[in-house]
Amino acid sequence: MSIWWSLHLRREAASVPLARRLFLGTMETAGVDPDVSYELSVALTEACANAVEHGGGAVGARGSEAYRVTAFLDGETCRIEVADAGPGFPGVQAPAARPDAEHGRGLRLIEELSDHVHFGRSGRGGAVVSFGRILKWKDTRSLLLA
Repeated sequence: MSIWWSLHLRREAASVPLARRLFLGTMETAGVDPDVSYELSVALTEACANAVEHGGGAVGARGSEAYRVTAFLDGETCRIEVADAGPGFPGVQAPAARPDAEHGRGLRLIEELSDHVHFGRSGRGGAVVSFGRILKWKDTRSLLLA
């Protein structure tokens, strides 16, 4: 099965649960194991929250009040990309977060909940967080009994 969708969202707090609910609904419909879906949805929530908080470009920059979420389910993998007009990350890797740091813990959480993560910059100068995971599927025996 192959599914993909893309959302262009305003940089508002209300957009974060919207993206998460759409993602969870897609994963449930596709038959993905709920634990895997939940963990990826937490990573998605962190990435979206970062885009809302840090994703603005320079004042008056085109598109600085929006960010994009794209999800791909292809075969046995899921890949998610969150892109914004923010300043991006200082290097190839996300900044290190201390356990007591006020910022940066969400990036570490994304890394822990994913099989692969890339923090980078988009072709338009914004930040991009791309992460993914190999999927597990619901037990088909329980689906037959339902």
